[in-house]
Amino acid sequence: MRDRVLEIFEKTGVLLEGHFLLTSGRHSKQYLQCAQVLQYPEYTEELCSLLIEPYKDKGIELVVGPAMGGIIIAYEAARNLGCRTVFAERENGKMALRRGFEVSKGEKILIVEDVITTGGSVKEVIDLTVKEGAEVVGVSSFVDRSEGKADLGKPFTSLISFNIETYSPQNCPLCEKGVPAVKPGSRKS
Repeated sequence: MRDRVLEIFEKTGVLLEGHFLLTSGRHSKQYLQCAQVLQYPEYTEELCSLLIEPYKDKGIELVVGPAMGGIIIAYEAARNLGCRTVFAERENGKMALRRGFEVSKGEKILIVEDVITTGGSVKEVIDLTVKEGAEVVGVSSFVDRSEGKADLGKPFTSLISFNIETYSPQNCPLCEKGVPAVKPGSRKS
């Protein structure tokens, strides 16, 4: 599976090389822009089919994805599972269900995401849905960047793990070489 995921990521330009300013404030030589793969429905369908495989027989009734990275993935995962989907988004800095979205007490939920690094957004979604009485069956992501350290308190699977080296701004070899840095992704400082 790892080889196929890498092949798809390479074909669609997910893995970027350069000098990147990360949301955490750290710097890196590589960046995963999973939104690139979501341009291609055939690859999105294939990856989401792999993503939900461990949860196919778990009675999932709802798939939830944090905005932005999890929205399309949640939709395709739910389509594969034959269930409903919603997304959580930030409101006043916290994850919330908006737009009339609701979860029901006892509803079995799968939470999906593109990349998990610390798991912060996913933890917020878990807390949000559990507070409403739902049962989070598990979490699944395209990529685990946490090196297996993300403690979500729920079963967690990913299609692939990446260990991307990061640097503090004070000890960044790319800064020392004068390589211009860019801030990728959807969040702005």
